Amino acid sequence: MSTGLDNRPDATTYEVERLVQMAWRGQIRVPHFQRGFRWGREDVVRLFDSIVRGYPVGSLLLWVRRARAQHLNLGPLTVDADEMEEALWVVDGQQRVISLASALHPHAGNDPRFALAYNLRDSKFAPLTGGSPEPHVIPLPTLFDLPKLLQWFTENPSATDYQEQAYRLTTVLRQHPVPAYLVKEEDPEVLRDIFDRMNSYGKRLSRAEIFTALHAGDESQDAPNLRFGTISAEIDRRRTFGRIDEDTVNAAILARRGPDVYREIRSEFSTHNRRGTIDFPGEDRETAFQQGEEAVLRAVEFLQHDAGIPHITLLPYRYLLVVLARVFGHFPEPDPTNRRLLRRWVWRSALLGPEIFRGSTTGAVRQLCGKVRAEDLTGSVQELLGAVARPEPPLPEMVRFRTNEAAAKIALCSWWALGPRDPSSGFTFDLGELADATAEQSTVADAVRYVFAPASVPDQQRGWAANRLLIPTMLHEEGETVGEVMATPSLFVSGEELEETLRSHLITAEGASLLRDGRITEFLEERQRAVRAHLEEFLKQKCEWGFEDTPPIDTLVVDDLFNDRLTDEGRDDAV
Repeated sequence: MSTGLDNRPDATTYEVERLVQMAWRGQIRVPHFQRGFRWGREDVVRLFDSIVRGYPVGSLLLWVRRARAQHLNLGPLTVDADEMEEALWVVDGQQRVISLASALHPHAGNDPRFALAYNLRDSKFAPLTGGSPEPHVIPLPTLFDLPKLLQWFTENPSATDYQEQAYRLTTVLRQHPVPAYLVKEEDPEVLRDIFDRMNSYGKRLSRAEIFTALHAGDESQDAPNLRFGTISAEIDRRRTFGRIDEDTVNAAILARRGPDVYREIRSEFSTHNRRGTIDFPGEDRETAFQQGEEAVLRAVEFLQHDAGIPHITLLPYRYLLVVLARVFGHFPEPDPTNRRLLRRWVWRSALLGPEIFRGSTTGAVRQLCGKVRAEDLTGSVQELLGAVARPEPPLPEMVRFRTNEAAAKIALCSWWALGPRDPSSGFTFDLGELADATAEQSTVADAVRYVFAPASVPDQQRGWAANRLLIPTMLHEEGETVGEVMATPSLFVSGEELEETLRSHLITAEGASLLRDGRITEFLEERQRAVRAHLEEFLKQKCEWGFEDTPPIDTLVVDDLFNDRLTDEGRDDAV
């Protein structure tokens, strides 16, 4: 185990010109524990765009130590490096160093990732295409090399209007400062430890956080609603659905605006019309957030009222909400037939899982959002159903009940449909009690109780759904809180409401007798049969596998009349 650095790192600054010269001479090396080069052309362009704008490009961490003579590769560059006592090994900043050294090298055109030019007329970087570029489009290596730049303008006199701009950019490129920390340490394990900490510790920004940072507007603007957390809180307040995580809200808002949820978000609200990418190209940020919130709200209402999924913690897969937000963003009030077909789609998708799509959840979002086309509700719903057209799958296994997994969430939705009752009072639990039990939690675990303590259950039955009950409130016996386990028969209400209370938890008369006698194995076997039978009936009603997915009758009537008219016209022609 490393004991830390013997010497504090030295802080210094390299201008880009010196940094790339060192790389070209072989003074900069890459340790073997570094990952390979991962950047694409757009990443390289953003780096150089930051430089010409004068933005910071981050600091480097360089390991100062001896290096042998070798034939080394820096991305696409090959360098015959001499032996040297103090080479600089890149611990952090490899992508930036290789991008600078490669894109500014005279042979940059050999690799399309680094073959860049600068368009002086449009003031932006562009790919360096084959053939002779226009006079106002200068290859990046030429722009970086002052003698070559002077020669360029000698050969292109029509571009003299851009000379001053080009000379300024050359100075900016060459002199842009890059801060660096130099570590002198003989023990390579220390450097590996630093590398692991820099690349593994901490949390990366989520896509929602990046979107907020890019599009939150000026700090002086008072726009508290342009926050995913605020939208989530408002939806929870209005629907008691629980807090939807910010990444899901972000994806839902993006899905409403365009089918590709994973599109580039930096230019999401740019002024130019990106036909085919954005369905609402002229929409500003505030409108997008407001309309997105309403779309998610309608999707949540559909999940609760039509699909029978009362709370976010019982939603089998959150990508279903993203797709529904796109549907309800374009079609706020679907007709009853399409609503029923959408319910089938939700439950068939939940039962099949995202694994049927290439790329799993990511692939499911891409493909399904692409099925929803503006101004064609019926066609969109038919496409969604077609995407999950598979043979009826087997029932979810009820032998491993984990509240963070889809199978358990599906079962819990079927239990909620029974209107579970408080065993000690006989009153039916309401949505508010379920929400209170799951407040600030990502799963419904705090609303699920054991029938018997796990330690008292045989190993084979320990994970069964039969040993769980959906009871959102804490139970009490003789003034004491019972907690997670509630097998004591005296906890149940007596009298006329006892039968209904037991039935609401899938406990048969025989099961109640076994429970009272403490016959654990027999009780669990009996209730497991009841759980599976009820789940099968619940999914039969929700999925409607044996039904034709017939669209609304009005669309059929129009099509039939149109076809009849064509037939009649054909007969007239024949006569």
